[in-house]
Amino acid sequence: MFDDTNQSSELLNNDEAFELLQDLGSNTSEDIRRQRAHFRLTVKVAVTLRPGNASEMLTMKVKGVTGDLSQGGCSALFPIPITVGDIFRIEFDKNTIDLPMAFARCVRCRLIREDAYEAGFSFFKPLCLPETLAEQPASTLLG
Repeated sequence: MFDDTNQSSELLNNDEAFELLQDLGSNTSEDIRRQRAHFRLTVKVAVTLRPGNASEMLTMKVKGVTGDLSQGGCSALFPIPITVGDIFRIEFDKNTIDLPMAFARCVRCRLIREDAYEAGFSFFKPLCLPETLAEQPASTLLG
């Protein structure tokens, strides 16, 4: 299966691979931000994270706080590392923001300090953010 080099060369030739690597190497964090599909708001909202599978829902419950939020995803801070690739239920604090529970895949997790991990999530369905959210002063959004 993996010994067949002809199959892999059919998928991506050397020129295409070289161009992709050059493009990847030239991306800066600002370039990546510009390519995002949705506008992000800096919002501090308490969240509860649980496994996405109903059979595992009671095996884990982690509380965290968002750093930013968009229709397509969010970033949040948690006291433990979140497994990249896994699917989770994210419940937002209803006292702060009126959003439904969302299913999301963890797309990144990085150590901020020994007791804090920043995780990025991609929602399976876009969330409809309240129109008033963008109009609120940053001080009320950030707690």
